Amino acid sequence: MAWFANFSWRFHHNFAHVEAGHVKVEEENKAIMSDEFVPPAPSSNVRPKRRARRIFLQLVLLALLLMMAGAASMLVFYGRIAAKYDLSKLGEMRERSVVYDVKGREIGKLHGENRVVVPLAQVSPNFTKALLAREDSRFYEHSGVDYIGVARAIYRDVKARAFVQGASTITMQLARNSFEDMSAKTAHRKLVEAMLADRIERAKSKDEIMELYVNRIFFGTGMYGIERASRAYFAKPASALSVGEGAMLAGIIRSPNRFSPFRNWKGALKERDTVLARMVERKYLTAAEAAAAKQEDMVPAAQPVLRTQDNYMMEAVRRDLDQVLGEQDIEDGGLEIYTTLDLDLQKAATDGLETHLKSIEAEGGFKHASKATFDAQWNGEEPSSTPYLQGALLAIDNHTGGILAVVGGRDFTQSRFDRAMQSTRAIGSTIKPFVYSAGFLHGLLPGTLVEDAPMRPGELRDSDTNWSPGNADGKFMGWQTVATGLVRSRNAMSVRVGNHAGLDGVIDVLRQAGLGEPQVRTPQIYIGNMGSNLRALTSAMSIYPNHGVRRRPFLIKRINDSAGEAVYSTPVLETEVLPPGVAKVTRTIMERIMDEGTGAAARSQYGFKARAGGKTGTTNDYNDAWFVGYTGEVTCGVWVGFDSPKTIMAGGYGARLSLPVWCEVMNKALELNYKPQVAEAEPVEAQVNLCRISGRLATAGCQAHGHAYTDELPYEMVPQGFCDLHGGAVPVAERPRSEREGVLGRIFRWFR
Repeated sequence: MAWFANFSWRFHHNFAHVEAGHVKVEEENKAIMSDEFVPPAPSSNVRPKRRARRIFLQLVLLALLLMMAGAASMLVFYGRIAAKYDLSKLGEMRERSVVYDVKGREIGKLHGENRVVVPLAQVSPNFTKALLAREDSRFYEHSGVDYIGVARAIYRDVKARAFVQGASTITMQLARNSFEDMSAKTAHRKLVEAMLADRIERAKSKDEIMELYVNRIFFGTGMYGIERASRAYFAKPASALSVGEGAMLAGIIRSPNRFSPFRNWKGALKERDTVLARMVERKYLTAAEAAAAKQEDMVPAAQPVLRTQDNYMMEAVRRDLDQVLGEQDIEDGGLEIYTTLDLDLQKAATDGLETHLKSIEAEGGFKHASKATFDAQWNGEEPSSTPYLQGALLAIDNHTGGILAVVGGRDFTQSRFDRAMQSTRAIGSTIKPFVYSAGFLHGLLPGTLVEDAPMRPGELRDSDTNWSPGNADGKFMGWQTVATGLVRSRNAMSVRVGNHAGLDGVIDVLRQAGLGEPQVRTPQIYIGNMGSNLRALTSAMSIYPNHGVRRRPFLIKRINDSAGEAVYSTPVLETEVLPPGVAKVTRTIMERIMDEGTGAAARSQYGFKARAGGKTGTTNDYNDAWFVGYTGEVTCGVWVGFDSPKTIMAGGYGARLSLPVWCEVMNKALELNYKPQVAEAEPVEAQVNLCRISGRLATAGCQAHGHAYTDELPYEMVPQGFCDLHGGAVPVAERPRSEREGVLGRIFRWFR
């Protein structure tokens, strides 16, 4: 054994020093073979070096184990996150919700996405092959994550010292596009995306994944899905795409708005050529086929002239939709929204208002800049308020409360503010029918005399001021019937009628009619010093053709989901505002307004002949011009004015500025068959002898003084007592039962 040890040491020693020369080696060998040889002690630094190498190897091994453990932990962690996603949502593609009018005609689309979903079998292989070449050539080989592609992308990014190539597969892109919280560009999101792609690959076949993907792709210009893009860009279905067309559509998806064929045809052609080169490289095409594809006579379809989705009508639907459905239901899209709007009446309202306002701007008395002047200088930014003359219109179906037409202004692109729904303006004399109705509720009759004269000090019982309004013509007519006060829109008379009913009585009617309460309780509300909007005012006026009942205005009739199931319907909600008799009496007087009052121009100038009632309204300094009126079927309101209140023009009354538009739209409504089909029952009336001064049943004394007259009144409005102001015997048989029993009515002394 000693010899072996000596030999072993000698062998290694000789090997280590072979470069020292043969002579020296021989001498050393002789010494070594002698019996006295003792091997030299090993070098003092050999053992530490071996220990260092061993420790290094152990650390490397430990690091590898930690990395593997970390990787396993990350797989478990991100796998659990990915497991929380509902894969059924992969097939949920938000198609746009369609809005229909009352006759079932499409008005436009809301929310969702502009796409048409098709099965993969209806997509040309010319596109799917181009897509694979462009986005994921190993799609049918990997299981969701292309590790070869990842390594290649990392190598190229490191080499370029920049992010020049991603490694998302089609499956990973599908995962990212299907869930809203996957859009952030972070390492965390990328890891979740990879694990989610693995889940998708295990749950879906490759063709199913491809079908979902091609229907989700965004192709620019607001379009999603290959079918919608193919029809828009090339006017053909996706199944008919040529090689060149398929390559172009595959080429633009990385930057669809930038390379849209509608916007950048040269850029789209360049992207097509890049994809064709990739298809040759991946052996989807031969070089000759690619060259032929470049020579295709490709002509993009004319960019479709889409019906504008942005207008006051659609914006009103959006607002109401937000009120009746949850946000998620709305955003999911695919809804069928049936409204009460009538496209024919809507067009008449939009065109009629614009035409009339242009004619006003052309009049010599109009001193303001026209809309045409503003249009020529407009920079495309929405102003806080438009400087030109504005208008609004709203029409309601009396039988349901459904809104048939709504125009919130002249140009939605310049101002989204809806003057029909959102603007609060002083309503002027359009308030007077409600004031007179309150007077009738408190004992006044249409034939009762009221003084048209300045107010006397202390006459107003709900005010400590000596306010006294004048009339528009600057004159006073003396004692006139209540009906005349409303027909002629006499301010002083209207204040006295309101004074009789009292502020509480008038405000109660206004509140029940849906006009709300005035900000300041003052007798000035009797002639319209109160703000409201056109929607509320038009709805309130509909109580007269509706026999005292107000039906809540609404725009959305019903909503069906994508499966055709009803998810919402609007009930017709009614509020009884006035007794039928009071409503009829007021309605009858307002019909006289159209024949002999402030609305008479409807007959004489604007060709409106049907039975109707309505009321004009003009505010101080001619800042606002109104007309709100009705037939048996439709109530319509029109407003004209400036966003920032100022005088429209001298003599700018509602009858001049708003009534013509009302007549045009209501004549169109009659053409569209919005007219009574069956006569409605009216309240039963009685013919009675009355006193014009007391408003009671007339006596012989009333007849002797010349104050007696005969009128027909609804039974509910017939006075229960005889006049005691003029004396004169009344036969017991002719007296009301209440007086025969000795119960007298309250003496009517409103004018004292």
